[in-house]
Amino acid sequence: MRTRSRRTWLAIVAVTVPLTIVATGAATAAPGQAGSAAHQSRGPAASAWTGLPWMDPALAPAQRAELLISAMTLDQKIQQIAMKPVANTTIPGCDFSAGGRHVEGIPELAIPTLRMTNGPFGGGDCAVAPTSTGLTSALTVASSWDAAVSTAWGNIIGEETRASAHNVLLTPGINLGRIANAGRNFEYFGEDPYLAGTMAVAQVNAVQSWGVQSVAKHFAANEQETGRNTMDTVVDDATMHELYLLPFEMTIQEANLASVMCSYPHLNGVFACENPELLTDWLRDDLGFTGYVMSDRGATHSTAAAIKAGLDLEFASPRWFTPELIHAALDAGTLQVADIDQQLDRRFTVMFELGQFDDPISSLTPIDFATNGERVREIGEQGSVLLKNANSALPLDAGSLDSVALIGPRTFAGQAKFNSQGPSNTIVVTSPYTVTPEQGLKNALATLGSTASVTYDDATDIAAAAALAAASDVAVVMVGDISREGVDRTTLALPVTDGVDQNALVAAVVAANPRTVVVLKNGGPVLLPWLDSVPAVLEAWYPAQEDGNIVADLLFGIRNPSGKLPITFPTQEREAANATVAQWPGIDPDGAGPLPLTATYSEGLEMGYRWYDANDVAPTFAFGYGLSYSSFELSKLEATPRTLDGTHPIKVQFTITNTSQVTGAEVGQVYLGLPAAANEPPKRLVGFEKVTLDPGEKKRVTVTIDPSAANHPLSVWDAAADTWTTVDGEYTVYVGNASNNVLLSQSITVRTPAGRE
Repeated sequence: MRTRSRRTWLAIVAVTVPLTIVATGAATAAPGQAGSAAHQSRGPAASAWTGLPWMDPALAPAQRAELLISAMTLDQKIQQIAMKPVANTTIPGCDFSAGGRHVEGIPELAIPTLRMTNGPFGGGDCAVAPTSTGLTSALTVASSWDAAVSTAWGNIIGEETRASAHNVLLTPGINLGRIANAGRNFEYFGEDPYLAGTMAVAQVNAVQSWGVQSVAKHFAANEQETGRNTMDTVVDDATMHELYLLPFEMTIQEANLASVMCSYPHLNGVFACENPELLTDWLRDDLGFTGYVMSDRGATHSTAAAIKAGLDLEFASPRWFTPELIHAALDAGTLQVADIDQQLDRRFTVMFELGQFDDPISSLTPIDFATNGERVREIGEQGSVLLKNANSALPLDAGSLDSVALIGPRTFAGQAKFNSQGPSNTIVVTSPYTVTPEQGLKNALATLGSTASVTYDDATDIAAAAALAAASDVAVVMVGDISREGVDRTTLALPVTDGVDQNALVAAVVAANPRTVVVLKNGGPVLLPWLDSVPAVLEAWYPAQEDGNIVADLLFGIRNPSGKLPITFPTQEREAANATVAQWPGIDPDGAGPLPLTATYSEGLEMGYRWYDANDVAPTFAFGYGLSYSSFELSKLEATPRTLDGTHPIKVQFTITNTSQVTGAEVGQVYLGLPAAANEPPKRLVGFEKVTLDPGEKKRVTVTIDPSAANHPLSVWDAAADTWTTVDGEYTVYVGNASNNVLLSQSITVRTPAGRE
């Protein structure tokens, strides 16, 4: 088993938060910051210094937490392990009335109020407008295959979380895209644990550089919404460690994660938020977590059992961590004061590390929405994926066009498509502005000096929409889905939206005008029955407030698509991890009723592209796939050393050459195949690098595979020994630009002294 000591916060932010991000200019400094040294040399604010011993910044965070806890009464301690169910109005101009999502401070002890905001939709619950920048989906970020993009996303939301007077951000979501139908896939980073972990590490380091706690969720194996409150998820030990725990482990080890949110379902028969194997044996002993655990809303189901298992804070309105129940457990001897002290020690240490005692938030601060909007536009453009481009149908030539037909349901073509948290295109944040698809097309045409007209049809009359397409030089059809929390999609087909049968619409438009481009705005994979008849398809996910500009810039070649899929597009409704009802949504094992369901991860490690590899099945679009207006060549692979003992890094080098006349970016993807004795799927992602190249330019790329890294690239989990094991034998390094398009390979041999890490 693995344990680790909490690293100092300053060492982490000093090396992980860049001064500039993506290609949109310098990062805006947080209050009190100097460049990338976010909150490094923060001293106590004059108003915060009270002479209390734990307010001495010269002391270590753990020592300060211990001193504070020793000065607290029992009632004060109990008050601090649950949230307050009423509004908090201590920030001038802001009413925090969103369900009592805060832990009330204790001014006489200099304990600040913790104010929490939800993550995937923007930065604030505070009821002021505009609240926050409308951000793209996390799936968009993952599609960039660029950690710098995730850093940019994290800097936006970290800045705005702090500016809107919150100090805890309930993000990132790092569950995996096991099921294409999952309602919250858009909140996550796709199906691969290494890709998800890489994006989460970058985002958390950025968010926490603003002195804001990041809460990773939902721990763990919460890959569906159907029956989530009561269901049981059955997963074996090795699959948990190698897939579903791995992105959490990476974020803990590489970003000093502040907090973890435990999930709703049972895991192997025990509710996650009172599961000692999950919250103590795995999270703390195996993954090395030293922060604190909070529950999801309503996911706490006991008092003493939950606290003993490792739950530190009940979210939101307390039901089980009330003073009455805590006192009763203490009186019964099922709980000790030392247990409560441990809960507080974990959270207070995090707060001291992040400067939340020394620099408490006392007011709202201005946000540069224009700059953040430009950054969102850049993120959306880098995270969109060109899925098809037959005969170079894209980019559109603005100079040859007189008319453009924009067609599609209002949800996708008539307005900016945001992340949703309701039965419709609910905009959860109040954005400072939005760019509609029509306005975006007009902006792009104007930029290119074109006077072509853009005419929008909401497709409620498909025949009329087809007639408009036939009368136009080109038709742009925008379709999608509405993925949301609480429900999974019952089908992967594009749903009827705003009264429009979207598949029928696409078929009718392309029949009327073969020069048709389809833009997808969806929260996860969908089936595309019309794919063979459409020349070009662009996946835009949920582009949010800059929707129109993002899509139009890509369609007209103002920007060159460079995204790659972080999740596989299947060929049919049921295959891979949802091939059977027992896998998803689950079955009622005792036949007593429709709930609770038991979902069994019987596919084991063969999830996502690993299943397609292992079963030699071709998906519609593979993990890692994405086209460009440029063309590239990958060559000259060299992996060194060729023989190693399993402890030294492997240096993988290859050359990427832009063989086209267009500047563009390519992602070199490195996969590793383990020896047959490891009994693993054919390969796993272990590294990648995105490079931008001018026409004819080439670059020698180096990707290092470090056996000691938190993603355990050479190892498998040995459940019997409760540790990671490196298997002796021949490994194969694969390099390509998609999981099903390996272009280069080379074998290496590992001979370990004892076959152990």
